[in-house]
Amino acid sequence: MLNSSKILFIMIMATGTMITVTSNSWLSAWMGLEINLLSFIPLMSDNTNNNSSPEASLKYFLTQALASTVLLFSVVLMMLKNIIIELNHSYISLMLLSSLLMKSGAAPFHFWFPNMMEGMTWINSIILLTWQKIAPLMLISYMNFNFLLKMSVVLSVIVGALGGINQTSLRKLMAFSSINHLGWMLMSFDTSEMAWMIYFLFYSFLSITIIFMFNIFKMFHFNQMFSKFFNSKIMKFLLFMNFLSLGGLPPFLGFLPKWLVIQQLSMNSNFFMLFIMILSSLITLFFYLRICYSAFMLNYYENNWMLNLNFNFYSLYTCYFLSFFSIFGLFIISILYFIF
Repeated sequence: MLNSSKILFIMIMATGTMITVTSNSWLSAWMGLEINLLSFIPLMSDNTNNNSSPEASLKYFLTQALASTVLLFSVVLMMLKNIIIELNHSYISLMLLSSLLMKSGAAPFHFWFPNMMEGMTWINSIILLTWQKIAPLMLISYMNFNFLLKMSVVLSVIVGALGGINQTSLRKLMAFSSINHLGWMLMSFDTSEMAWMIYFLFYSFLSITIIFMFNIFKMFHFNQMFSKFFNSKIMKFLLFMNFLSLGGLPPFLGFLPKWLVIQQLSMNSNFFMLFIMILSSLITLFFYLRICYSAFMLNYYENNWMLNLNFNFYSLYTCYFLSFFSIFGLFIISILYFIF
């Protein structure tokens, strides 16, 4: 349950993000990022049942503080560029972009992200995977699509795809999935600002749906996925269908944002990037399908006793509702498109 202090920190965090998004200067954007950082750390630390939470909070603070330092240094150099010293503007842009990529967790500045996710609760993971990416991505969208951003796209989709193979931790799997999807969102900057917003909204919805199911069933590793659904085959089916939707398999909802990016890359004749990104999606779908095959086709041992899972029927029906749009969302959008 959310107490008054958590609600206060969430409101301050949302305020910091809004300051960054609506700012008209890099200095005010940096201030919004700092407000967002300092309000998210108490939310991470307020977890007495998890011994890894203080370590994750410290890792997050050090990493974000380093990125903020580089960002502020770049802003100062940008202000002094035409006054005192002569600097190449491209070097300042690279420093600025590097700090924002580190804040968002994109490759090659991703090393802190999976290990920190391992020490967080599912509720904090939702915030980190969705809301905490809004401000850095919005600032990145203001910049030119240069060589560093293209390299980050390629590395993000490759690292996100290969890093998820042979993972036994669900939190690390969601972290590498986020890195992979972040590469797609960065690539959508080359098309239009609306493209990455649409991709981010669909990715956030799918991530919230899956993590909500993980949270109510208290699942953190793969072996729990085969034993906690013995009394609810429907929930087992919905969970793995949501996995396939997150991987972008048609005809699920997760295929729609990737479809838009693929269409734009084809129109721009950027076939090299298109090949790399589609290949990474196939690798991602490979281990998702391998998990689903193991769950549905093989005869796993099922316990004879009932587990006492602390969730109510409202949470159960919420899973049904979210999963319905995750699985059949593409059909619904297609029908609405042809009607209107």
